[in-house]
Amino acid sequence: MIADNALVESGAQIGQSTYVWHRAHVRRGATIGDNCVIGGAAFIDSGVTIGNNCKIQNAAQVFTPATIEDGVFIGPGAILTNDRTPRAVNPDLSAKSASDWTAAGVTVRSGASIGAGAIIVAGVAIGRWAMVAAGAVVTRDVLDHELVAGVPATSLGWVDKTGQRLVNSGDLWIGRDGTRYSKRDSGLVEVPS
Repeated sequence: MIADNALVESGAQIGQSTYVWHRAHVRRGATIGDNCVIGGAAFIDSGVTIGNNCKIQNAAQVFTPATIEDGVFIGPGAILTNDRTPRAVNPDLSAKSASDWTAAGVTVRSGASIGAGAIIVAGVAIGRWAMVAAGAVVTRDVLDHELVAGVPATSLGWVDKTGQRLVNSGDLWIGRDGTRYSKRDSGLVEVPS
């Protein structure tokens, strides 16, 4: 369903059972999967790819060439940027054009959550099932299952697939349900029972 006052440009691809709410703007060339919610006044730029079962909340801004995998939550007012050295003009004060820079997209892996008002700097990857706290400014990659907060965002520990904090037990991290995780270079991975 697309709200009457949403702007979905010709050439945008919207999946089945996806809702685009009031005043949202989805640019041509954007691809949004099935069963997603694009909140009111959200902005999805051209060239952005969003997987299935994602929730992009009100006033979130996702700039090209971001890749959002399945099951991602992006909170209200969060911003995924695309330029690490933004300038309006070149050194000679001539106006910059699209050809004067190369966009660096943000990648958000499956199951991750980004809190309200968080800012994710261009070129950063957010790991699977990671959690970014509200208001955080993320300037580096976030590992799988990592919890980060602050300005700049720093690690506060680890979370499970439900977002609950994990408890350290020797070489393992344990969830409330007894699920066990082990640390790898990419972050935490679930250990089979």
